[in-house]
Amino acid sequence: MVEPFYEAQIPREVRRDILDMLSMENVAWSGRLGDLKFLRRLYDLEALPSGDRRFQDAAGDIWQHTENNPGDFEPDWVFDDDRFDLIGGTDDNFLRFLCETVHPVVRGDPTECEKLVSMYNDMLGQVGIELAPTPGSRGRRAVYEPRGPAVRKAPTMVFRRDYEHLDDPAVLHEHLNRIENGLVDDPAAAIGSSKELVESVWKLILDNLGIDYAADASLLDLYKQVAEALALSRESVPASAKGSAAARRVLQNLTSAVQNLAELRNELGLGHGKTKASPALERHGRLAFNAAQTVAEFLMDTWHARKAQR
Repeated sequence: MVEPFYEAQIPREVRRDILDMLSMENVAWSGRLGDLKFLRRLYDLEALPSGDRRFQDAAGDIWQHTENNPGDFEPDWVFDDDRFDLIGGTDDNFLRFLCETVHPVVRGDPTECEKLVSMYNDMLGQVGIELAPTPGSRGRRAVYEPRGPAVRKAPTMVFRRDYEHLDDPAVLHEHLNRIENGLVDDPAAAIGSSKELVESVWKLILDNLGIDYAADASLLDLYKQVAEALALSRESVPASAKGSAAARRVLQNLTSAVQNLAELRNELGLGHGKTKASPALERHGRLAFNAAQTVAEFLMDTWHARKAQR
């Protein structure tokens, strides 16, 4: 079983009380996004089964019964859907769902968000958990995360922050979900998803900056383009700048980390028509993720800093 982000602390009856409250208050859990877009932010719907034999996966099933034929599903159908397991699943699964219902992208009225958070916290307080604004949340457009002595974060939660210029973080969340699900049971898949995470980050940055890249560009080629666009190359550090030697070494090591990540993926990860089972272990998956997270977060932070300067 994959280790959850949170220790199991929330009893089934507390979860049911919270979901029943949403039903009784007629709260549209998916907000202004609709069910399909909302759930895509949390789950890889193409990897979940369909309850309708006409469709191959949950994405088609949900589209059919909530968009193509609205009204087929009850308003709160997701609460008891085994695919999402809000009642019996991990605490992380449940808490992420609650946090998403009050995300500014999902719910546009800050007052409504504050009211919901207050109701959530009244019930979660029984088990020492509360939803609180993430560091850096701006004003009343807060993004919430679980906190309290009962909350334990796993490494993959660190990258789940909001970036102002990242219009749709769903693709990054999908990579993070795959990493989480694979670290223990399928570390080779976690390694592959770690590589894809940084590749997606770099393409998102280049797209935002209006910079073209080859469809078959390698991981290192993409990194070099992003580093040049963000003035991160070794040559961009003036020799006269204080600490320039150390800064150059850090940038060089950053480039090496990217290259090593690609090689680790090729050796232990999926792809390239492997004829034998991967020897990757959980520690290899965590190594790949930690490298990917360090590089990806540094570049995302630098990208936003450069945008602010401009």
